[in-house]
Amino acid sequence: MNQDRPTKKTTIYDLAELAGTSASAVSAVLNGTWKKRRISAQLAEKISRIAEEQGYAVNMQASLLRREKSKIIGMIVPKYDNRYFGSIVETFETMARDRGLFPIITCTRRDPELEFEAARTMLSYQVEWLISTGATDPDRISDLCAASGARSLNVDLPGTKAPSIISDNFAGARELTRRILVNSQRKLGGIHPLLFIGGRGSDHNTAERVRGFRAAHADFGIAVDESHILTCGYAPEKAETSLQALATSEGALPSGMFVNSTISLEGVMRWIKRSGHYKDRAPVIGCFDWDPFAALLGDEIEMVRQDVQAMLNAVFDIIDQGGAQTMLIEIPPVFVGAEEGSPIGASLGPDALLATE
Repeated sequence: MNQDRPTKKTTIYDLAELAGTSASAVSAVLNGTWKKRRISAQLAEKISRIAEEQGYAVNMQASLLRREKSKIIGMIVPKYDNRYFGSIVETFETMARDRGLFPIITCTRRDPELEFEAARTMLSYQVEWLISTGATDPDRISDLCAASGARSLNVDLPGTKAPSIISDNFAGARELTRRILVNSQRKLGGIHPLLFIGGRGSDHNTAERVRGFRAAHADFGIAVDESHILTCGYAPEKAETSLQALATSEGALPSGMFVNSTISLEGVMRWIKRSGHYKDRAPVIGCFDWDPFAALLGDEIEMVRQDVQAMLNAVFDIIDQGGAQTMLIEIPPVFVGAEEGSPIGASLGPDALLATE
């Protein structure tokens, strides 16, 4: 046997690494479009030589298939067991099928390597579009799609290399925070700083919600206690652990909470029940997420529902038009409370809110 033969099939990513360039540059050289990309003749020659040395041959069948529309559209999603992401998946499937497209969807558990591998696998099935929903590194996936000749879009979390459709997290969080503060005044006899819990401080959505949380406090002339911003992650267990640690170190906790998702809300409600911390009076809670069961827990909980239908309308508008000029589209979320279904009114001030409550 020839021991020099590679143990696995060489890919354009292997060639890119050996040539010290990008996968998209390798793809352009191999399909003959490198001059349009302004790739130097020297680099093109180097890539061609390495490809020959590695025994790489362009898959002409795949190239021909790429020229024909496959009618396949892919989506990666981080969670299934969440009403928000579940709604995105279900609506996406329906809208894709209505257009004669075949949807492929897979759950990637917020694992960047699993996201990338799922994207590579979908591209091997010649997806025309790949929708990255809540991806941890959407730009890496966009680069992969570009190298393979597919189009990409981002939903829920934005990237910089493909159009992104997300909720207006800042305006939604600002309005939700204001409503919690007003409810606190009405039910508890005063306005006091709130506790923020849930989400990852490093991701765009949580950072924007924290910014809205701060802005709403500033609207009321209230200082935010930095130790009360607990961006501990989304898992229920992390919310429980963080609340217990804070209660142990400080004693009494704030009478109002901004909870960053229904996943975190599960841990918050479990901790409240187990700890007995609020045995005299339940805290006023707002949640940047929506679930019909959670909405039945009582009028203490204000909820914001991200407008999935409007977000996916924007996604398919881009697909139907073959692309988009706008790189970031922010969709106003919907307030779910006393006036269920009313849009977020980010311009309302404290006095106006008091008048509407």
